Amino acid sequence: MFSKSFRVKSNTVIKGSDRRKLKADISTAFPSLSVEELSELVPNKEELNVVKIYAHKGDAVTLYMLHKNPVFFELEKCLYPTVYTLWHYPHVLPTFTTWPPVLQKLAGGADLMLPGVVVPLSGLPEVKKGDCCAVKVVSNRAPMAVGTATMSSAEMRSLGMKGRGVSVLHTYMDSLWAFGDKSGPPSIPDMDTEGVEAMYGEEEEDDEATEGDEEEPCPNSDGDKATDAPCPGIQELSLADREEGEHGKEEGEDLRSPQEQMDALLLQCFLQALKSKVKKSELPLLTSSFLRIHMFSCCPSGKQLDIKKSSYKKLSKFLQCMQQQHSLVRVKELSKGVESIVEVDWKNPELRSFRTPKDPGIEEASVEVGGADGEKPYHPPEITTLYSVSSRLEPLFQDAKKRKGTVLQPAEVRAIITDYVKRNELVDENNKNYVIINPILCDCLLEKSEYQEVEALKWDDLFSRTLYKMQHCHQLVFPGQPPIVKKGHIEPIDISVASRGSNKKVTMIKNLEVYGLDPMAVSVALQHRVQASSALNPVPGSKDRVLVQIQGNQVQQVCKLLLDKYQIPCKYIQGLDNKVQKPGRKK
Repeated sequence: MFSKSFRVKSNTVIKGSDRRKLKADISTAFPSLSVEELSELVPNKEELNVVKIYAHKGDAVTLYMLHKNPVFFELEKCLYPTVYTLWHYPHVLPTFTTWPPVLQKLAGGADLMLPGVVVPLSGLPEVKKGDCCAVKVVSNRAPMAVGTATMSSAEMRSLGMKGRGVSVLHTYMDSLWAFGDKSGPPSIPDMDTEGVEAMYGEEEEDDEATEGDEEEPCPNSDGDKATDAPCPGIQELSLADREEGEHGKEEGEDLRSPQEQMDALLLQCFLQALKSKVKKSELPLLTSSFLRIHMFSCCPSGKQLDIKKSSYKKLSKFLQCMQQQHSLVRVKELSKGVESIVEVDWKNPELRSFRTPKDPGIEEASVEVGGADGEKPYHPPEITTLYSVSSRLEPLFQDAKKRKGTVLQPAEVRAIITDYVKRNELVDENNKNYVIINPILCDCLLEKSEYQEVEALKWDDLFSRTLYKMQHCHQLVFPGQPPIVKKGHIEPIDISVASRGSNKKVTMIKNLEVYGLDPMAVSVALQHRVQASSALNPVPGSKDRVLVQIQGNQVQQVCKLLLDKYQIPCKYIQGLDNKVQKPGRKK
């Protein structure tokens, strides 16, 4: 999981209540920890940070940091200790033993296969399927990896120690380890496996112990060395050994670097655009228009074409390569910084042999929810305004058996008030449009200055005052989901424009999560629409919300996207007046 670098979403100091909950969760998950050990891991007064990250495959993970080292990580509501924790408390998890060379494969993202497990004299540790467990090497008790058992110990023995044994999540020398102080493992003598190495000899093949036969060096490795002396057999393990991706947990996974993948995607979109989009009558064609109109529309669903992430960095360099090395096009510079495709070699063998993919990308395909994952398209929620009975109005609703906190529809409030007035004969006999104020209505609806002055209220005034004194709530109903009731007015989607630098502007969109919108999907959709870079940033003061930031004043395009595509009602969008005003004609 951490064989590649991850993205940090937020980093905050843990609250007191969350600290107590974390300590309780750790105590429940790892009962072998004593009270003293638990207090050392989650101290009451020392600073403990909560870091929320996204792994390279998009998994949301929560890290708990103590003394600048990750001590636990939480994935899908399950807690796992890191190697930093296990080096101090190696007894916390049941531990499997393997040979030192196998760790290189595990650090590259491989799972621990049963043929590579060394069975000590005391036998295999007893585990059930899905149990959290650790992996260590012969002659050292310090765990080097953390994962989950893929089967029980009994099943491992019945299968003759063949197949996958441990699904590895985190290892020494991976990016999670590098997020700490990068210290090396201690050397803890292991009496249980003493002499096992001599008994097994040198016959064990480490290739059987892991999935995958090749290791690819990590291009992003910084070559940092451990500060402490590593245990025997670990010296050769380095950050450069861990870039195998997820090692074949998924068949057919691309092992190329992100830059190589982007180069291939760029070439694919270029060839597809020439073969299926561009016509001879369009030439000469501005290179900027060729990219915006033709190449972006050929990007497969679920992927994003970004030239800056390729080895070319600029469109001009890529087209120059296509002209000089492949002779596919001829590009002419019209003026400084403005280029045009003036000729295409339609008979080029590379272009003629290119086959258009079966599922060509469509503009904004990556934001069509379900385009790649098979999920249902987005439907806006049904939003209803509700009212909650407040403590001041509780006597007024007592006869209807509605206590404080009861949530009601406006029509229900109207019916209860009407019934109360008629039951207590408060309708003015001389003018049926007025309601006489009795002591309860006086206490509930009138201000102190009105006690001696107001003796009757119109029906409409009576209803409006009642709703005003009640607590506002709102209900969200998403298709196929139970209703969600929350206190207060619903937060509108906030669109704002801010200045960056001397004359640069950025557009920011907040509160998309309230309406069930994925900020990442909206960001990609806007990027396709306006051809400008976008980013996701955490909202200050909020734990689980992010804002979408895109270059330029894009309020008009944001409004079109929200109103037309996502069908969000205009009254729930704030900041429509920030759109660019076109200069009027001079009279």
